Amino acid sequence: MPDIRIYPAEGKWVVRAAGAVIAESRAALELVEGDAPFVICFPREDIAMDFLAPSERTAEHDAFGMAAFFHIDGPGGQLANAAHAFDAPAQEHAQIAGLVIFDAGKVTVERV
Repeated sequence: MPDIRIYPAEGKWVVRAAGAVIAESRAALELVEGDAPFVICFPREDIAMDFLAPSERTAEHDAFGMAAFFHIDGPGGQLANAAHAFDAPAQEHAQIAGLVIFDAGKVTVERV
C-alpha cells in the first residue's frame, strides 16, 4: 500500500467547473498518495452543493473504502462523475470523511 499523507492545504483553493465557481475554501486538506499528484479535499460547507448531483457510480479504494461519486450540473452542462467522497474511510484516514475530491481532469482546482 502506498504512503499516504494528509495535510492542511495552505491558502485559499477554488474549483471552477461548468461555467461556475463550485467551491472556495481556506479549510481544504491536501492528500498525497505515494508518487501520485496531490489532490485537494474540500469540506462540503465550502462547496455550492446545489451544483452536485449524486451519481450511481461507486468505487472501492484499498486505503479509503467506498467512494460515492457526483455529477456537476452547471451553466456549461453536466460533468459526469466529476467528484467523489469517502464517507467512511479507514480510521487512520478519518480526517477526509465526507470531504469532496474533484477530478482535476474535468474541473479546474487551483490555489488563488
